[in-house]
Amino acid sequence: MPRELFVVTHNPGKIREYRALLAPLPVRVCFPPDLELQIEVSEDGTTYTENAIRKARAGMEASRLITLADDSGLEVDALGGAPGVRSARYTPGSDADRIAALLARLDGIPWEERTARFRCVIAIATPEGDLYTAEGTCEGMVATAPAGTGGFGYDPVFYLPEFGCTMAQLPPETKNRISHRARAVEAARPILQRLLKGHR
Repeated sequence: MPRELFVVTHNPGKIREYRALLAPLPVRVCFPPDLELQIEVSEDGTTYTENAIRKARAGMEASRLITLADDSGLEVDALGGAPGVRSARYTPGSDADRIAALLARLDGIPWEERTARFRCVIAIATPEGDLYTAEGTCEGMVATAPAGTGGFGYDPVFYLPEFGCTMAQLPPETKNRISHRARAVEAARPILQRLLKGHR
Protein backbone atom coordinates (compact mmCIF):
# COMPACT_ATOMS: atom_id res chain seq x y z
CA MET A 1 0.00 0.00 0.00
CA PRO A 2 1.47 3.41 -0.95
CA ARG A 3 2.49 5.33 2.15
CA GLU A 4 3.72 8.53 0.52
CA LEU A 5 2.02 11.29 -1.41
CA PHE A 6 4.22 13.78 -3.24
CA VAL A 7 2.88 17.33 -3.57
CA VAL A 8 4.52 19.52 -6.22
CA THR A 9 4.89 23.04 -4.88
CA HIS A 10 7.79 25.19 -3.75
CA ASN A 11 5.43 27.91 -2.43
CA PRO A 12 5.78 28.10 1.39
CA GLY A 13 2.15 29.23 1.75
CA LYS A 14 0.85 26.29 -0.28
CA ILE A 15 3.11 23.84 1.57
CA ARG A 16 1.66 25.05 4.87
CA GLU A 17 -1.91 24.70 3.59
CA TYR A 18 -1.39 21.27 2.03
CA ARG A 19 0.19 19.93 5.22
CA ALA A 20 -3.01 20.89 7.06
CA LEU A 21 -5.47 19.90 4.31
CA LEU A 22 -3.93 16.45 3.74
CA ALA A 23 -3.22 15.68 7.42
CA PRO A 24 -6.36 13.49 7.81
CA LEU A 25 -5.12 11.06 5.13
CA PRO A 26 -3.16 8.00 6.33
CA VAL A 27 -0.08 8.90 4.34
CA ARG A 28 3.22 10.74 4.64
CA VAL A 29 2.89 13.93 2.63
CA CYS A 30 6.19 15.10 1.15
CA PHE A 31 7.25 18.12 -0.89
CA PRO A 32 10.16 18.77 -3.29
CA PRO A 33 12.54 20.00 -0.53
CA ASP A 34 11.87 16.79 1.47
CA LEU A 35 13.11 14.68 -1.46
CA GLU A 36 15.79 17.18 -2.51
CA LEU A 37 14.03 17.63 -5.84
CA GLN A 38 13.68 20.81 -7.86
CA ILE A 39 10.62 20.50 -10.09
CA GLU A 40 10.62 23.21 -12.76
CA VAL A 41 7.59 23.21 -15.04
CA SER A 42 6.61 25.84 -17.56
CA GLU A 43 3.13 27.02 -16.47
CA ASP A 44 2.15 28.52 -19.80
CA GLY A 45 -0.87 26.28 -20.42
CA THR A 46 -4.15 27.93 -21.40
CA THR A 47 -6.12 26.27 -18.56
CA TYR A 48 -5.58 25.47 -14.88
CA THR A 49 -6.10 21.80 -15.71
CA GLU A 50 -3.34 21.81 -18.32
CA ASN A 51 -0.85 23.41 -15.91
CA ALA A 52 -1.82 21.17 -12.99
CA ILE A 53 -1.44 18.02 -15.12
CA ARG A 54 1.99 19.15 -16.37
CA LYS A 55 3.19 19.67 -12.79
CA ALA A 56 1.69 16.40 -11.51
CA ARG A 57 3.27 14.38 -14.32
CA ALA A 58 6.67 16.04 -13.86
CA GLY A 59 6.53 15.40 -10.12
CA MET A 60 5.53 11.77 -10.57
CA GLU A 61 8.33 11.17 -13.08
CA ALA A 62 10.88 12.69 -10.67
CA SER A 63 9.61 10.95 -7.52
CA ARG A 64 7.90 7.77 -8.83
CA LEU A 65 5.24 8.42 -6.18
CA ILE A 66 1.54 9.22 -6.41
CA THR A 67 1.79 12.95 -7.08
CA LEU A 68 -0.60 15.85 -6.52
CA ALA A 69 -0.21 19.29 -8.07
CA ASP A 70 -2.53 22.23 -8.51
CA ASP A 71 -2.97 25.37 -10.51
CA SER A 72 -5.16 28.15 -9.26
CA GLY A 73 -6.09 31.72 -9.94
CA LEU A 74 -8.34 34.67 -9.28
CA GLU A 75 -11.12 35.33 -11.80
CA VAL A 76 -12.56 38.86 -11.71
CA ASP A 77 -15.87 39.22 -13.55
CA ALA A 78 -15.35 42.92 -14.40
CA LEU A 79 -12.08 41.95 -16.13
CA GLY A 80 -13.61 39.14 -18.17
CA GLY A 81 -12.18 36.48 -15.85
CA ALA A 82 -8.66 37.95 -15.68
CA PRO A 83 -6.09 37.49 -14.29
CA GLY A 84 -7.28 33.84 -14.24
CA VAL A 85 -4.70 31.29 -15.33
CA ARG A 86 -2.10 34.09 -15.45
CA SER A 87 -2.68 35.14 -11.83
CA ALA A 88 0.85 34.31 -10.65
CA ARG A 89 2.35 36.08 -13.70
CA TYR A 90 -0.08 38.99 -13.89
CA THR A 91 2.71 41.50 -13.53
CA PRO A 92 6.41 41.11 -12.67
CA GLY A 93 7.42 41.41 -9.03
CA SER A 94 5.88 40.40 -5.73
CA ASP A 95 2.36 39.53 -4.54
CA ALA A 96 2.03 43.20 -3.50
CA ASP A 97 2.94 44.34 -7.04
CA ARG A 98 0.29 42.03 -8.54
CA ILE A 99 -2.32 43.27 -6.07
CA ALA A 100 -1.47 46.89 -6.91
CA ALA A 101 -1.81 46.17 -10.65
CA LEU A 102 -5.17 44.47 -10.10
CA LEU A 103 -6.54 47.32 -7.97
CA ALA A 104 -5.38 49.87 -10.56
CA ARG A 105 -7.33 48.05 -13.27
CA LEU A 106 -10.43 48.00 -11.05
CA ASP A 107 -10.19 51.67 -10.09
CA GLY A 108 -13.63 53.24 -10.42
CA ILE A 109 -15.47 49.90 -10.72
CA PRO A 110 -18.45 50.02 -8.32
CA TRP A 111 -18.57 47.59 -5.42
CA GLU A 112 -21.45 45.48 -6.75
CA GLU A 113 -19.48 44.82 -9.96
CA ARG A 114 -16.32 43.63 -8.18
CA THR A 115 -17.46 39.99 -7.96
CA ALA A 116 -14.72 37.39 -8.27
CA ARG A 117 -13.79 33.84 -7.43
CA PHE A 118 -10.72 31.83 -6.63
CA ARG A 119 -10.51 28.62 -8.66
CA CYS A 120 -8.21 25.66 -8.00
CA VAL A 121 -7.73 22.55 -10.13
CA ILE A 122 -5.88 19.60 -8.61
CA ALA A 123 -4.27 16.92 -10.77
CA ILE A 124 -3.15 13.54 -9.41
CA ALA A 125 -0.70 11.39 -11.41
CA THR A 126 0.21 7.81 -10.52
CA PRO A 127 3.30 5.76 -11.45
CA GLU A 128 0.91 3.40 -13.31
CA GLY A 129 0.06 6.24 -15.69
CA ASP A 130 -3.39 7.10 -14.34
CA LEU A 131 -4.47 10.73 -14.13
CA TYR A 132 -7.27 12.34 -12.14
CA THR A 133 -8.47 15.93 -11.66
CA ALA A 134 -10.71 17.73 -9.17
CA GLU A 135 -11.78 21.35 -8.84
CA GLY A 136 -12.86 23.80 -6.15
CA THR A 137 -14.03 27.42 -6.18
CA CYS A 138 -14.63 30.14 -3.59
CA GLU A 139 -16.82 33.15 -4.41
CA GLY A 140 -16.12 36.66 -3.14
CA MET A 141 -15.39 40.26 -4.11
CA VAL A 142 -12.24 42.26 -4.81
CA ALA A 143 -11.74 44.76 -1.99
CA THR A 144 -10.66 48.33 -2.75
CA ALA A 145 -7.53 48.01 -0.57
CA PRO A 146 -5.53 45.12 0.95
CA ALA A 147 -6.30 44.01 4.51
CA GLY A 148 -4.86 41.22 6.65
CA THR A 149 -1.49 39.53 6.92
CA GLY A 150 -2.47 35.85 6.62
CA GLY A 151 -2.44 33.71 3.51
CA PHE A 152 -0.58 34.69 0.35
CA GLY A 153 -1.16 35.80 -3.22
CA TYR A 154 -4.35 37.81 -3.67
CA ASP A 155 -5.78 36.84 -0.24
CA PRO A 156 -5.48 40.43 1.16
CA VAL A 157 -7.92 41.78 -1.46
CA PHE A 158 -10.29 38.80 -1.72
CA TYR A 159 -13.25 39.90 0.41
CA LEU A 160 -15.71 37.30 1.71
CA PRO A 161 -19.11 38.97 2.38
CA GLU A 162 -20.32 36.13 4.64
CA PHE A 163 -17.30 36.62 6.94
CA GLY A 164 -17.05 40.41 6.61
CA CYS A 165 -13.30 40.27 5.99
CA THR A 166 -10.66 39.34 3.43
CA MET A 167 -9.22 35.85 3.11
CA ALA A 168 -5.97 37.20 4.59
CA GLN A 169 -7.88 38.16 7.76
CA LEU A 170 -9.34 34.67 8.31
CA PRO A 171 -7.82 32.27 10.85
CA PRO A 172 -5.93 29.54 8.94
CA GLU A 173 -8.35 26.83 10.13
CA THR A 174 -11.29 28.78 8.64
CA LYS A 175 -9.49 29.40 5.36
CA ASN A 176 -8.63 25.70 5.18
CA ARG A 177 -12.33 24.91 5.42
CA ILE A 178 -13.75 27.31 2.83
CA SER A 179 -10.97 28.14 0.35
CA HIS A 180 -10.87 27.03 -3.29
CA ARG A 181 -7.89 24.81 -2.43
CA ALA A 182 -9.74 23.24 0.51
CA ARG A 183 -12.73 22.51 -1.72
CA ALA A 184 -10.52 21.02 -4.45
CA VAL A 185 -8.85 18.75 -1.87
CA GLU A 186 -12.30 17.75 -0.60
CA ALA A 187 -13.34 16.84 -4.16
CA ALA A 188 -10.07 14.89 -4.62
CA ARG A 189 -10.30 13.09 -1.27
CA PRO A 190 -12.25 10.02 -2.53
CA ILE A 191 -9.74 9.60 -5.38
CA LEU A 192 -6.79 9.85 -2.99
CA GLN A 193 -8.36 7.44 -0.49
CA ARG A 194 -8.91 4.90 -3.26
CA LEU A 195 -5.37 5.27 -4.63
CA LEU A 196 -3.81 5.06 -1.17
CA LYS A 197 -5.59 1.75 -0.64
CA GLY A 198 -3.96 0.48 -3.81
CA HIS A 199 -7.13 0.68 -5.94
CA ARG A 200 -7.13 2.39 -9.34
